[in-house]
Amino acid sequence: MVALELLAVLSFILLGARMGGIGIGLAGGAGVIFLSLVMGVPVSQALIPIDVILIIISVITAIAALQVAGGLDWLVDKAEHFLRKNPKHITFYAPLVTYLMTLMAGTGHTAFSTLPVIAEVAKEQGIRPSRPLSIAVVASQVAITASPLSAALVFFSGILEPVGVDYLTLLAICIPSTLLACMLGAFSANFIGSELSDDPIYQERLAKGQITSKGRNRRDIPDTAKKATAIFLAAIFIVVAYAAAISHSLNLIEQPVLGRNEAIMTFMLAAAGAIVLTCKLDTAQLPAASTFRSGMTACVCVLGVAWLGATFINAHVNDITELAGSTLQESPWMLALVLFFASMLLYSQGATTTALMPAALAVGVSPLTAIASFSAVSALFVLPTYPTLLAAVEMDDTGSTRIGKLVFNHPFFVPGMVTIISSVCLGFTIGSLIL
Repeated sequence: MVALELLAVLSFILLGARMGGIGIGLAGGAGVIFLSLVMGVPVSQALIPIDVILIIISVITAIAALQVAGGLDWLVDKAEHFLRKNPKHITFYAPLVTYLMTLMAGTGHTAFSTLPVIAEVAKEQGIRPSRPLSIAVVASQVAITASPLSAALVFFSGILEPVGVDYLTLLAICIPSTLLACMLGAFSANFIGSELSDDPIYQERLAKGQITSKGRNRRDIPDTAKKATAIFLAAIFIVVAYAAAISHSLNLIEQPVLGRNEAIMTFMLAAAGAIVLTCKLDTAQLPAASTFRSGMTACVCVLGVAWLGATFINAHVNDITELAGSTLQESPWMLALVLFFASMLLYSQGATTTALMPAALAVGVSPLTAIASFSAVSALFVLPTYPTLLAAVEMDDTGSTRIGKLVFNHPFFVPGMVTIISSVCLGFTIGSLIL
C-alpha cells in the first residue's frame, strides 16, 4: 500500500511538472484529494506550511512595492554599471550580482532583470554568453538557501532551533559555503563550449544579421527609486538585527513578544506600506507587478506540493525512519542526493524544504548533515524548464546558450553540479567548525 501511495504522489508531481509553472501546486492539491478520499490517507490542515506561504506573501509584497517605485530598475542599473566597468571578468561578476540580489530579496526572480545585461556585456567582449548566463542563473537559485528573507531558510531555521541551531548560526554556515561554491561554479563555466568566435551557430547567425548590439540600456528611473530601495534595505537590516537580538546565541531580548517569523512578515508589510506612503504609489499597481505575480505562483506551488508530500510522509514517518534512518546515518551525503532529485521535480526550494527536511530530522539526521545538504534543494537548473533558465536562453541571440537534444545537454548543468557539490562539501567543512 505504501508503494502505491508513493507512486500516486510521484505521479501527481510529474503531472504538475508537465503542466509547468503554477501547475505543480494545482496537481499537488489534486494529489491530496486522491490520497485522502481514494487511498484513505489522513489529511490535516496542520501539515500546510502556513508560515512559509505567509512569509512569501509579505516579502513579495515589499518587493512589488520596491519594483513599482523603480527601486529594482535602479538596482539593475547599478549592476549594469558594475558589470560594464569589469567586463572581462563577467563570468565571475555576473553570478556575484545575481547572488547578492537574491540574497537581499529572498527570491531568484530578481535575476530576470539582469540577464539581458549579462548577455549583452559578454557579447560585446567576445565572451561566450552561455558561460556567465549559466552560472548567473544557478547563483540566483542557490542564493535562496542563504537569504535571510527566503521562506526556505526561515522554515529550515525554525525546525533546527529545537535541535540547538539558531537563525544566525544557519546564516553563518550557508552564506559563505554557497557564495564560495558559486565562484567555483563560475570557474568551471569558463571551460564550457568553444570560444564564441569559433561557434558555428554564432557565425551563422552573425552572417544572417540576426545578432544585434544594443549598448547600454537607458532606463527611466523615477526619483522615488533610491528612497524605496533605502526603505527596503533598512527593513532587511532590522529583520536580521531583531532575529539576532532574540536568538539564543545573543539572547539580548528574553521572551520576545514578536517571534522571528512574525517579525519578517510584519516588517516586510510595514516596509511596503512605508514605500507606498513616502513614494505616493497607487496600491492597485502592486498586484500587477511581475514580482508579485511570480510570488503568488510560488505560494500556490508550495501549498499544493508541500501539503501532498507532508501528507504522505506524516502517514508513514515510522516506516520511513526504519528504512532510511540507518542508511542516512551511515551515508550522510545521501540526504543531499534525495534533496537534489526532489527539487528537480518540485521546482521550489521552499516546497522541497518543507516537504522533506522535517522528515530528515525526524529519522535522526544530524543538524550538520541537514545544513550541509540544504543547498541541494536548489537543483532547479537540471531540467531545462525553469523560468529564469528559459529566459537566459531566449535573451542570448548568439545561440551559445542553447538546449541540446538530450534533456540534460545544456550549459547550466555542469556549473550547477559543481556549485551544488562544492556547496555541500563546504557546508560540511564550515559547519563542523561552527557547530
